[in-house]
Amino acid sequence: MPFGFLCALSVLRTRSTSSIGRAVLRATLAGVAVSFAMETLQSYLPARIPSNVDLGLNSAGALLGAVLAVALERFGAVAHWGRVRAQWFVDEARGALVLLALWPFALLFPAAVTFGLGQVFERLEAAISEWLLDTPFIDWLPVRQFELEPLVPAVELLCVMLGALVPCLLGYLVARTVVQRAVLLPLILLTGVAASALSAALSYGPDHAWAWLELPAQVGMAAALFAGVLLLFAPRRLCGALLLVALVLQLSLLNQAPESAYFAQTLATWEQGRFIRFHGLAQWLGWLWPFGVLAYVIFLLSRRSRPPAA
Repeated sequence: MPFGFLCALSVLRTRSTSSIGRAVLRATLAGVAVSFAMETLQSYLPARIPSNVDLGLNSAGALLGAVLAVALERFGAVAHWGRVRAQWFVDEARGALVLLALWPFALLFPAAVTFGLGQVFERLEAAISEWLLDTPFIDWLPVRQFELEPLVPAVELLCVMLGALVPCLLGYLVARTVVQRAVLLPLILLTGVAASALSAALSYGPDHAWAWLELPAQVGMAAALFAGVLLLFAPRRLCGALLLVALVLQLSLLNQAPESAYFAQTLATWEQGRFIRFHGLAQWLGWLWPFGVLAYVIFLLSRRSRPPAA
């Protein structure tokens, strides 16, 4: 459904409203083509079985998504969102809005530290070692000269604060006015809290949805809120520079710490669970989201044209 919805919207945004039937047709055909390709490729995977039922359900989902997009267009919801976007965000806000929309989904996969996305060093090192095992290239792999040490509470608090502040600063980069920044700040933080609670409920059960909200997380979020208030009037380029510093510092601290044995045991429930495909997507989002933000902000700040002043 999301695929059909987005495909239909892309047609509606590039053509006149008289092409509504064409938008539904193209989105549905695109969904059928993608699903057919997926089912066909599964013939070459021993662990997978191509299914006509999957093809039919995927195609129906694309059709329903396209119909929903057309219905929203008919009621003026798409045009309304366009007006709101133009009033709230600068013209070059597309990339930042996509990253902000993906942030809650990236938080769904359990993190060892609250808002601690991008902790990939230990897993990357193990994966490379496994790939190079029994090959001459294993000798080329640098040997780590130090053991990863668990984060002390003060560093964990700092990582929580930085992890909560980064999406807020990303919103500051594209918001037009200080008032809109003031609205985005609590909205982004509350979204992160809700996503973290949902993640904990899925991992440990609904009774433990707030188990992650310990003292370091509470103080870290309060510090992020305080820092966000102080930066409400900061120029956009300063917000971008501070975002880069905060993100690099957080990634550096997180990737100097190992995953605990208890946390690794919890992850096994996700990685081998019933919804492995969905959880795998959330896991990759959690790994890659900070690096996507890093690349986006570097690109934005490196442009010759100066962003509009806040």
